[in-house]
Amino acid sequence: MTFTIGQLARTTDTKAVTIRYYEQAGLLPAASRNASGYRVYSHADRDRLLFIRRGRSLGFSLNDIRELLELADHRRASCAAVDAKVAAQLEQVQRRLRDLQGLERELQRLLARCEGGLIEECRIIESLSDGYGVEPPER
Repeated sequence: MTFTIGQLARTTDTKAVTIRYYEQAGLLPAASRNASGYRVYSHADRDRLLFIRRGRSLGFSLNDIRELLELADHRRASCAAVDAKVAAQLEQVQRRLRDLQGLERELQRLLARCEGGLIEECRIIESLSDGYGVEPPER
């Protein structure tokens, strides 16, 4: 069984324009064409596209995915390079989580300063304005 680009898009929940982009970027092989000139994709193309989508959902860049696809094409090679790529991605995710946790603490701190009342007395606005050339509200 083969897929048209529309069928492949529906099957993988991927926009047709994204599929064409992945072809242009060399992540997917160029589709063959049927007698009517429509793109035709195989099950292997579908599986490769699902691999790309799963990699993107895990936060891998297109270059990382390209490298992972190249590694996947060498089935008998050591998976050490794959492990290293995933470990590096995990480290980036953990760093982003730490950054987000710091952001969460700061927003909680700002919110705790709120005493209600009028904007002219708003401690949050004052905190955001400090050091940025904006006059803090008069007390």
